[in-house]
Amino acid sequence: MRFMGIESKKFKMLVYTIICLYLVIIVFPFFWIFITSFKPTAEIFGDRAFSIFAKNPTLEHFTSVLSNSGMPRAILNSIITATSTTIYVVLVATLAAYAISRFKFWGKNLFLGLILAVSMFPQMIIVGPVYNLFTKLHLTNSYFVALPYSTITLPIAVWILVTHFNKIPLALEEAGTIDGATPIQILFRIVFPIAAPGVFTTAIIVFISAWNEFLLTVTLNVDKNYHTVPVAISYLRTQFTILWGDVAAATIIVTIPTLIVVLLFQKQIVAGLTSGAVKE
Repeated sequence: MRFMGIESKKFKMLVYTIICLYLVIIVFPFFWIFITSFKPTAEIFGDRAFSIFAKNPTLEHFTSVLSNSGMPRAILNSIITATSTTIYVVLVATLAAYAISRFKFWGKNLFLGLILAVSMFPQMIIVGPVYNLFTKLHLTNSYFVALPYSTITLPIAVWILVTHFNKIPLALEEAGTIDGATPIQILFRIVFPIAAPGVFTTAIIVFISAWNEFLLTVTLNVDKNYHTVPVAISYLRTQFTILWGDVAAATIIVTIPTLIVVLLFQKQIVAGLTSGAVKE
């Protein structure tokens, strides 16, 4: 028994060590970007390129990004497109997921599989057709770029919400029907409040996905006035070099909104992701 206890402790220590190493590998790039944002350009390269602490820390990169690069405009564009995408995708996904969950029809599981498969398609496949459509409709260089964002956010949103609606007992809706509630009243007064954690989690995931979207925006919005944050960061360069200090500073700035959202609502996110995982 003592031998087994020692082996168990060794196994736990091995598992903890592997987890810690994995976390270090994951966190290290973010840490390096953070310290690079405070280094003067001369220290980003050369002998002090691998030093952790800057010899002469500076905020010049943050000042440059906020004053000269059009980053504030890009942040505003990202807020507009990500927010609008979240609102309409969550609305459509909620209605679609509820219909899939409650209605019985042939090929239901196959349909869910196709929805999930759509989210796995490379974006490059749809960029060409979407660009041609937007050109003909004269929707390029506008906030309508939020519409094709649904190709990357809607499938996973529907998939997550279906699991939450499946967990809600039908008896609650039947009781509402007996009390004289209409289908719309049942949906908004009974089903949605119970599924709120799942809807909230889906909204956060959709917002983060839309915030980080790059390919569709850089293709459809050539005008810099409609560039979002990822596209604006990719343009932080001159003819012969990339402004790595400005890139690092911009990355820190644009990460703050999503980081705040995750930190403030991490309990709701975990609850929403796990509440539909156990079948009762």
